[in-house]
Amino acid sequence: MNGPVDTEDEGSVSIGGAADKQQKDEAEVKEEDAQPKQEESNRPETSVKRPKSSSASVFLQRLVRVFFGCLAAVACGMLYAVYLSTYHDRKFWFSTRQELEREITFQGGSGLYYYYYKHMLTAPSFERGFYELTLDNRTVSGQTINVVERLSLYPELITSFIYRVTGSQDFVEPIYFYVGAVFGLQAIYVTALFVCSWVMSGTWVAGMLAVAWYVINRPDTTKVDHAIPLRDNWALPYFSCQVAALTGFLSNNISSATEMFCYLTMSATTFTFLLVWEHSHYMLFVQGLCLFLLDSFDLVPPRKIANIHKVYLSSLFLAYLFQFQNSTLLSSPLLSLLIGSVLARYFQQKMKIGPLVARVMKLFLHFHLVFTTGITFSYLVKKLIPVSDSDFILKFLEVKLGLNTTTDFVTNFLLCQESFQTPGQDLFLRLTQASVLPFYFLVLTICLLSTLQTIYRRLSGQPMKTNLRLEDGRIGEQPEVNYHVFHTLLFGGLALLFDGMKYLWTPYVCMFTAFGVCSPDLWMTVFKWLKLKSIHPVVLSLILSTAVPTIIGFSLWREYCPRVLAELSDLQEFYDPDTVELISWIRSQAPVAAVFAGSPQLLGTVKLCSGSAVTSLPLYSDINLLRRTEDTYQVYAMRSAEDIYKILTSQKTNYVIIEESVCNELSINKGCRIKDLLDIANGHV
Repeated sequence: MNGPVDTEDEGSVSIGGAADKQQKDEAEVKEEDAQPKQEESNRPETSVKRPKSSSASVFLQRLVRVFFGCLAAVACGMLYAVYLSTYHDRKFWFSTRQELEREITFQGGSGLYYYYYKHMLTAPSFERGFYELTLDNRTVSGQTINVVERLSLYPELITSFIYRVTGSQDFVEPIYFYVGAVFGLQAIYVTALFVCSWVMSGTWVAGMLAVAWYVINRPDTTKVDHAIPLRDNWALPYFSCQVAALTGFLSNNISSATEMFCYLTMSATTFTFLLVWEHSHYMLFVQGLCLFLLDSFDLVPPRKIANIHKVYLSSLFLAYLFQFQNSTLLSSPLLSLLIGSVLARYFQQKMKIGPLVARVMKLFLHFHLVFTTGITFSYLVKKLIPVSDSDFILKFLEVKLGLNTTTDFVTNFLLCQESFQTPGQDLFLRLTQASVLPFYFLVLTICLLSTLQTIYRRLSGQPMKTNLRLEDGRIGEQPEVNYHVFHTLLFGGLALLFDGMKYLWTPYVCMFTAFGVCSPDLWMTVFKWLKLKSIHPVVLSLILSTAVPTIIGFSLWREYCPRVLAELSDLQEFYDPDTVELISWIRSQAPVAAVFAGSPQLLGTVKLCSGSAVTSLPLYSDINLLRRTEDTYQVYAMRSAEDIYKILTSQKTNYVIIEESVCNELSINKGCRIKDLLDIANGHV
């Protein structure tokens, strides 16, 4: 094995390696490692011994490209943060407002999170403030809850800790430090999208195009404009970094040091993502499905999939501990998928060998084993450790998909929320006008067809090819491209069901499309299919990968740059005198121990600005709080005064805030008025 091998012997070894791949995954890795050595031995000695000056020149060129690419990525992130800060100040007149008016600009009840940031800064010490939040009896009336776990308050804890230890109170106000932290994360968000598109295409022009499309489609890519403290705005930048690190980790053309860096980055960002957002494990489950498909179709080396599974399991374990033994993570679909995959691979160690028909049959059996094992594991966990919202989520999905109907107020109330509505045509019109959607479908079609070709080759027994060249025209052979094809398809399917999912889909549409139009491999793949002979396909693919993004960038600059600058120069007016008057009255007239009832969004503002206890919170992932919201809304239903009094006193309510907007509600969606939902649930209609 260690002795010299001539060319003919190496050819036989290569064929034997392909056969060994069908018997054992480890042999596949060895065979792949042997291929580059074989090619090196077949080259003339003159091609191996390059002049030192040539190697130094190549290294210098790479260094310059990386330097300017990193500079462009950082510049894009910083400019976007400055743009957000300027736009936010112009929209809300933030710098000229009083503290109360600034806090009211946190819309949709999102200001509730900022209240706990203020609480941590006013506490005698960080430890004391943290302890008070874990045993809080001043938020929800009649209950002592751990708001750190219930509301995922780690962003506020970390931000307040940094504000304290850095002595920032001497030169910046707390609210500016908080808002600046969120805008800084948004800068990291677009920088990660830049890097991801750059890694896949090989040119940082793709990164600049991705950022441009992201900013132009801002209403469909982020909610940071109007609800800064939302968990999404804290969590999604970490998810973007995780996806960028995963993209690099899956790539075949990286060194061992770069692979380790990507692995460590992926581990840190996965754990942080799980820590700061209660819905993060659902997003990682969708990502896990993408990786499961890559592994099942033999598109990624098994070693890398095993390492990614270790990242998921370790992150889930640490998040479970840091979230005070959160039982939701134990019954999460991500953990069930991991358990099912590990067990199925143990029982099907020879799944990836045999002829085409046999492998397809084994593949179907593999799918059956994974999902059956995962569902069984989830069922047993829920029986041993009851999870309050598990049955409710299934009921909600049944109604959403049209498999069932219900009169339950909470289910219908959630279905009427804008985030859970089916997106309208205006979303796709905006993406089309920005030119991203037509090119997205073009790039997706080419990459999907090439990926399907690669899947057929794997099922037919052809080994994985790691040393791809531009002349090969096989963009579907790149594991990172395969991943993003599945990623955009699954998240796109969810975005067609839930409008709120567009904030997870649209940013990666911008990134994926920018990668495609700037990638010579994509155009070369098309020319290989067309069997182009009149013009050299390599030259033409290089020309198109430069010309197309240049034309797109010029058209975007000409049409949208004036609009973006106009947004910064346009002074908008945001003022809510009714809310200001209400909060001022509560601060001056209401007792300190008073309890208020009202709509969740308004109660979030009341809690933020006055600190008073409330009957419910704007948290739609907690079924118990949603039931309390239903009880509070009964004041608008056809119920007797005695019934209303009993309901409110059971929640220890002192004041009820009646909103004219609810009384005279005009809903665009039929049957979505609060009064109608209550009357249906109560059986009055």
